[in-house]
Parts: sequence; structure tokens; C-alpha cells
Amino acid sequence: MTEAAVETRTAPPARHRDRPARPPGAARRRGSRLPPVVWDALVPALLLANVVTTHEPSGLPPAVALTAALTLPLLWRRRAPRTVFAVVAAVALVQWLVDVQLPADVALLVALYTVAAHSGRRGTLLAGAVVEAGVLLACLRWAPADAFLTPFVAVTATAVAAAVLGVNVRTTRAYLAAVEERAARLEREQEQQARLAVAEERTRITREMHDIVTHNLSVMVALTDAAVHAQHRAPQKATAAMLQISETGRQALTDMRRSLGVLRTDEPDAQRHPLPGIGQLRSLADQMDAAGLPTRLEVDGAHGGVPATAQLTVYRLVQEALTNALKHTPPGTRATVRVGCSAEAVTVDVTDSGPRPAEPAATPSGHGIPGMRERAAAYGGTLRAGPLPGGGWGVATRLDLRSGGEARV
Repeated sequence: MTEAAVETRTAPPARHRDRPARPPGAARRRGSRLPPVVWDALVPALLLANVVTTHEPSGLPPAVALTAALTLPLLWRRRAPRTVFAVVAAVALVQWLVDVQLPADVALLVALYTVAAHSGRRGTLLAGAVVEAGVLLACLRWAPADAFLTPFVAVTATAVAAAVLGVNVRTTRAYLAAVEERAARLEREQEQQARLAVAEERTRITREMHDIVTHNLSVMVALTDAAVHAQHRAPQKATAAMLQISETGRQALTDMRRSLGVLRTDEPDAQRHPLPGIGQLRSLADQMDAAGLPTRLEVDGAHGGVPATAQLTVYRLVQEALTNALKHTPPGTRATVRVGCSAEAVTVDVTDSGPRPAEPAATPSGHGIPGMRERAAAYGGTLRAGPLPGGGWGVATRLDLRSGGEARV
């Protein structure tokens, strides 16, 4: 039992990130454990001491020599269990040939246990067969003639117990190794998922910041230019433009704080500027009108049943398309926004009448048209952006509300 406990304790425990702290005495108990080599040396020392103290001086030299030959190889049993077993078995055969009975024969059982604990089934069966042959030979020579069966059964049972104990230790060690590997794999997967979640959140924030900053700065620049031209000829229009610039700046700050997760629901700005959706497209169209891009809005179907995150996606798509039209088209361009709502999907179609290049220069993922494609793909949609056959530019997509993509927006 002591040998099995030593073997079991040497198996490394499973690692867990949230493992509870050990009690204060655990470290001291762990540090006080003897290393395995000390236990391995204890068996030869005890058996040699027994031989020295119990044998007659006349038969002491061969007994000490055979005991040492049987037990000292056990010091290397963990490194080379099969080799040590072969050496011990060979010495035991020599002992049988010279007809010397010794308590050190227990070394053969220890070697059998070690083979069973460190080798496979085939090695265990082979070592068990060798030990059983030795048991038979020993009983034939040293057991009383009228009592052969009792010692044979007893020693055989002891050998079987040693082998079974070794197999159990090997099975336990394999189980602990599998548990440790599984815990390490789960830990790696959790860390990978955490990194992916962080990367996804960074992408989302970057995309939101781009949409908010690009749109509002473009509107503010257009309104500022209009205010500069109107300050002498139409002061009232210049004042209105400046007020619109102020309102646009406040809304941009509120949207940025909300995207960064620092806006509390009890703040006044949270009530004045709710999470943008299809209902806020009218305000967006009016804002673009004031910035110099006349925009017509058409919403078909009730949008009350559309999830809030899907509405935010529609709003950002329309916002980005109108911002691109404001930046890339000449004065006099008009835009049209068509949104169709149903229980299964939302369609978005934004067109303008201004000439533009085939497609704006490519931007990093998460910005501009690539960012719009990512938003649409989150709902199983494919965004189409390009020049229209009759002139102008168009952006169109269809968001599938059944795809469950709202969690990824």
C-alpha cells in the first residue's frame, strides 16, 4: 500500500486556473515527503539488515551477496522496470539453484509491481508468467510434501495482487494525465476565445468610431462651409448652420461615449439621443439636407418588430452610404433611401445622382465599404456597392433577421 501511494502521488495533478488556495499546512506536508529514491533504497536496507541480524555467521556471506543482488537493482526500477525485473528474476533463479531461502524474494514482487505500473499489458503478462514459474519452482523445492497447495495458492495470490496493484496505478496515472491534458486544452481554448472576443470588440468599436467620426465630421465641415458663405448675405441661415454644427457635435460625443460603454442610462444625453435605428433615419435625412445633400426617405413596413441591433445596422449602413455621397459627389447631388421591413428581413437601398469613381480606394477592414460589408455579413447579407447603369451610385443589401446575427453587430 505504501508503494502504491508513492506511485500515485508522483503523478502530476491537473492544472486549474481557479484552483482554491491550499491550506497553510499543505505546503509543509508536501515539502516533507521523501523522494521516491529514498523509498526505493529503504527496501534493500531493511532486507540487508534482516539478513545480517538473523543469519548464522557461517552462511552470512552468500546470504548477504544474494540479498544485495536481489534488492539493489530496485534502486533503478523506475528508470528501467523491465531490465530490473530481468536481473532480479535471474538472481532469484541462481538463489533457487544454490538452494538458499531468503526474505529478499519479496524483491521479485516489487519488480513485478513496477513492470505492471510502467509497462503495457503484454509486459505485465510476461512478467507475471515468469513470477508464477518461480513460485511453482520454489514451492516444489521448499514447501512441505503434504502441504504444497496452501503456500502455492498464497504466494500466487500475493503475486496477482502485486500485478493488479501496479495495473491500477498505471491506469490512475493515465487518467490523471488525460484530465491534466483536458484541463490544459480547455484553458487554451478559453484563452483563445477571450482573445477572439477582445479582437471582435476592438473591431466593433473601431467600426463604430469610424462611422460616427466620419459622418459627423463630414456634416460639420459642410455646415461650416455653408455658414461661412452665408454669414454676410443671410446671417439667420449662418446662425442656424452653426446651431446645427453644435447639435451634431453633441450627438457625435454622445454616440462615441455610448460606443465606448461609458454612457449611463440616467444621463440626460441618453434620453435625448437613444440608440439610433430606423426611427432616427428621418433625423439623419434632415441632417444631410442641412449639410447640402437633399435626401428622400422611404420606409415600407412596420419596423417595431425589428431587433434594436438590426435597426442599428440599418442606420449605420445608411449613414455610411450618405456620408460617402456627401464626400464624393459635387453640389446638386440628390440621394434616395429606401428601407423595407418585414418579419423575415430588412432591405436597404441607398442611391445618389452624383458621378463618382467606380469605387473609393480600399480601406482597412472595418472602415468604409468593407465595414458595411462586414455589418451586412453579420446578418447573412451581401452588400452591393457600385455605379448605377443610368448614372449615380448605389448601395443595396438585405439583412436576414432569422440568421441571429444581431449578437455580432
